[in-house]
Amino acid sequence: MTAAKHLNRHAAMMNRMAQQMGGDLSMEMASGRLSGEGWRDALIRCTKCREAGACLLWLAEHDPQSNPAKAPPAYCENRLMMSRLRATIGAEPQGVE
Repeated sequence: MTAAKHLNRHAAMMNRMAQQMGGDLSMEMASGRLSGEGWRDALIRCTKCREAGACLLWLAEHDPQSNPAKAPPAYCENRLMMSRLRATIGAEPQGVE
């Protein structure tokens, strides 16, 4: 897999995980709750995860509307950020990094 495809795959997985938490990373960045640097750091963490296959299966089993998750899986390298994202939905900009 090329580096660009690898980054795109993980960016898509991060976006899907954020949707599971009730958020939208693009909106979080636009609102100031997530900085570009914070997004980049999260993407780097995601690309280093050894559980990408398990994550894809987990994402396939959960749907934000019909089967929402209460929290990201324990192995998620961005579980703290994703949990903060869930907690800050609707809050004033304060940083999710």
